Amino acid sequence: MPTNRTVLSLFSSAGIGEMGVEAAGLSILLNNELVQNRCAVYRENHPNTHTICGDIWEKESEILSAWRERCGESPFLVYATPPCQGMSSNGAGKLLSEIRQGNRKPDDPRNRLIIPTMHIVKALRPVWLLLENVPTMGNTVIRDENGKPVRILNYIQRELGEAYCGTAAVVNCADYGIPQTRKRLITIYTRSEHGKAYWSTHGTFLPPATHSEVPTASTEKWVSLRVAIGELPPLDARAGKNDRRDVHPWHFVPVMKAEKYWWMENTPEGCTAYNNQCVNPACGYQGNPLHGSKLERGRHEANKDTPIYCEKCGSLLPRPTLVDKATGERRLLKGYDTAYRRMEWDAPAPTLTQNFLFEASDKKVHPEQTRVLSIYEALILQTIAAYNFSLTIRGEYISKNLCAEIIGESVPPRLIEILCRQIVSISKDE
Repeated sequence: MPTNRTVLSLFSSAGIGEMGVEAAGLSILLNNELVQNRCAVYRENHPNTHTICGDIWEKESEILSAWRERCGESPFLVYATPPCQGMSSNGAGKLLSEIRQGNRKPDDPRNRLIIPTMHIVKALRPVWLLLENVPTMGNTVIRDENGKPVRILNYIQRELGEAYCGTAAVVNCADYGIPQTRKRLITIYTRSEHGKAYWSTHGTFLPPATHSEVPTASTEKWVSLRVAIGELPPLDARAGKNDRRDVHPWHFVPVMKAEKYWWMENTPEGCTAYNNQCVNPACGYQGNPLHGSKLERGRHEANKDTPIYCEKCGSLLPRPTLVDKATGERRLLKGYDTAYRRMEWDAPAPTLTQNFLFEASDKKVHPEQTRVLSIYEALILQTIAAYNFSLTIRGEYISKNLCAEIIGESVPPRLIEILCRQIVSISKDE
């Protein structure tokens, strides 16, 4: 077994999750990431880690050589977050059948990135393997090195063989005190003897949940948006009121166009602007039909006939609309009723995506103030703010769009710290 708590990180993006790895007392010796600007931010935050920037398919041999040169023994942990883009809610059995019958399109090549990942794992034989991904990875089917279709989770287990034990499980970040209902598929395997003994007793490597939607004797209530960001100075998506960089360099929001501002200022907490009612003072009718979706050709489609004018007085409703340039007529914007929707104060935030800076993104408008989240608030909700993560390259702030991208594609470092502390605790005497 390795004498040091060394880590190899793959698909590391800007290194946000790795803040949790290091906080758990582990040392990241080497990492690999494809995108250059992510590598640059990673180097700013993990200056002692050797970064190999490039495609893992092309860099596989270099990664192995660099690890052996720098460490000379197996990693304590390989931490990897390989992307899986071609997800489906269909059952894996149906997907396998469709592939075998030739009725399914070729795989998204990004789904097959698990293959070089497992090549590296098999070559270096880490004591622990920690993979993090979206829950629907469990239904993702790829073609292996021989072109045979296989579920990714079955492929991982097959490649690791009997020397390792473990499994995958879906985790809700809110269950660990993170103010966000972000669900992730966590896969943990080990060849540690202590780990195997723990597995045989507990059947999981996940630590017990500390929080729940309804508190119990062993859990606290989920951390709400109000608790997480409720005390921050208010912002408003109007020019001159949208910036409080005196509080934090990233506590500012974009200015909304006047029409969008009108939609959102009339949207109650937890609701969508698509369901707004008449605001004409002489009418105020509250019974206009609501927006929704219906099943068309086997899939849910947003309604296209939701009214945009009050049925009583004919006034334009504060609902998402635009004027069609071709016809000059006003029509409803396409979208589901999760768009242009306010969050709720007394619940965790929904999953933050790369589009959290846009009011049309699913349920990302502030619960009370007419604006989207600031980047600073997103850093708090993703638990990044607690780790002093730097959003700079060589002393210059990165763009707000890059900030949103790396926040949205990251895993909360607090979750990774909790998982890594559990791994370390199980292995403490080895």
